[in-house]
Amino acid sequence: MYERRNQPLITRAQWLRRLARSLRLSAAIVGVSLLSGILGYHFWGHLNWVDALLEASMILAGMGPVAPMRNDAVKIFASFYALFSGFVILAASSVALAPVLHRFLHRFHQEK
Repeated sequence: MYERRNQPLITRAQWLRRLARSLRLSAAIVGVSLLSGILGYHFWGHLNWVDALLEASMILAGMGPVAPMRNDAVKIFASFYALFSGFVILAASSVALAPVLHRFLHRFHQEK
């Protein structure tokens, strides 16, 4: 997927397409994670769809819970979703930044 050290640097247009693909993948990772949180809070927490969206968004963003957790099932889901959210943000930001860091390092290590 990425060019090696001895290969020439790709053009700016090719790099922008690569960056756009990475950003789409990163957004998809976050979107699927948000959807799983919404579904969990809706079905286990018995929150309406808007409140489930708010709760999942706040946890995924690292802000913390908003609604009180009324039963043990939603408390267990919330604890696992919070841990999962931390990994998702790390993964999504890594996917988004990979083309930028690769281009920087490739240009830095190119022989003139």
